[in-house]
Amino acid sequence: MKFFDEARIEIIAGDGGNGASTFRREKYIPMGGPDGGDGGKGGDVYAVADRNLNTLIDFRFKRTFVAERGENGRGADCYGKGGSDVDLRMPVGTIITLQETGETIADLDVDGKRVLIGQGGRGGLGNLHFKTSTNRAPRKKTMGVEGERKSLYLELKVLADVGLLGMPNAGKSTFIRAVSSAKPKVADYPFTTLAPNLGVVRTSENRSFVIADIPGLIEGAADGAGLGHQFLRHLQRTHILLHIVDIAPFDPDADPVHDAHAIVEELRKYDEELVNKRRWLVLNKLDLIPDEEERKERVAAFLDAYGPVERHFEVSAISRTGCQEVVFAIQDVLDAEKAIAQAAEDAAALEAAARAAAEPKATPEEEEDIDYDETEDGEETDNDENLNP
Repeated sequence: MKFFDEARIEIIAGDGGNGASTFRREKYIPMGGPDGGDGGKGGDVYAVADRNLNTLIDFRFKRTFVAERGENGRGADCYGKGGSDVDLRMPVGTIITLQETGETIADLDVDGKRVLIGQGGRGGLGNLHFKTSTNRAPRKKTMGVEGERKSLYLELKVLADVGLLGMPNAGKSTFIRAVSSAKPKVADYPFTTLAPNLGVVRTSENRSFVIADIPGLIEGAADGAGLGHQFLRHLQRTHILLHIVDIAPFDPDADPVHDAHAIVEELRKYDEELVNKRRWLVLNKLDLIPDEEERKERVAAFLDAYGPVERHFEVSAISRTGCQEVVFAIQDVLDAEKAIAQAAEDAAALEAAARAAAEPKATPEEEEDIDYDETEDGEETDNDENLNP
């Protein structure tokens, strides 16, 4: 199935039903008062995050979604039934923006998250609401309010902890096959990967992370060369980028250092934040350099020419040599970041609890000073709080 990571749709929430203008007509009550009921509320449109979906293909063919209209009010003070809501199920990681303004109205970043994106109209009022002491038989009613209409742009950014990037045939798909249960297509020609692949890497029974493999980049991708840079959006939510480099290319004229710098430049053209994200070098295909001394010399020469790097690894994805070291290093960083985030969350909760405890509370004497009146039904109301203005 083709991977669709963007779509444009139109949503139309349900209109409210109209109020009724009717009068009570029963045996022995020929001239009853107004009893027109209100119209029902129009149906709402919701976006729901569903982890079982991984593409927006459902929105490529059906582009307009309409919620049900509320029913009209009827006599005998019967209110119209509200219109049924519409739930649009989308992959986790979908961002919804208004086409006209570009404003983001929903970010479905958690499975099961349900966000109102189109509100149904209110129902109209029946003539029962317009009875007064001077107008005992009003014929006035109001019409239902129209539901919201919006043109939306859906953009899927896959949720992954780690993102792989590199030139075509650098070994990204082979690497993700080596460390996870994902089985992307692997072949000896460029652009084997045509869509993002996700894999779950388990380091223990209770510890794991998600890794994303995107199609290879080439120099000029920002200008549309190759598959372009359309899939770089899927790296924006990651914590770590693994830059896979083919350290032993078959082409004698290939320059791994130039190619690696070209990838970084493409990141810079797309989003400066991607360049500043934690990025590790993974020098792949060391199995193609059987001589250990030559291997060390080539790695040292590459690192010297490439420049400073936070961390680098030497692996052979096809034989899985060195892959576990990368995996456990990633897990350690993710665990540390999670611990820091949890500590900050706990500190914020403690601070909120401390503020709540420090707020002054009314003393028993102050509570006795509050003036209470009794309503006609004998219920006490607190005048100081203005509960019944």
